[in-house]
Amino acid sequence: MKYVYLLRSKEHPDQTYVGCTDDLKGRIATHNAGGSPHTAKFRPWEMVVFLRFEDDARAWEFERYLKSGSGRAFAKKHFWPDPVAVEVGTR
Repeated sequence: MKYVYLLRSKEHPDQTYVGCTDDLKGRIATHNAGGSPHTAKFRPWEMVVFLRFEDDARAWEFERYLKSGSGRAFAKKHFWPDPVAVEVGTR
């Protein structure tokens, strides 16, 4: 079983990250501890959404899709709330 997860930096809300793991809690802890070179600079991170996949290959496929141009557009429309609107309570 794999998880595809989307993170947003708490201090730099325009910074986001998409990943795939079989240990969701452990992986988020690693990101927030600075253990990943891709995310260390913008920590702490908060979970925006995660999806569980029974089929590992589909999870990897979906992660790759979310990192593509059309996948980023899909995620922006469906998964990434506008951080400014969320702060002022308009959503």
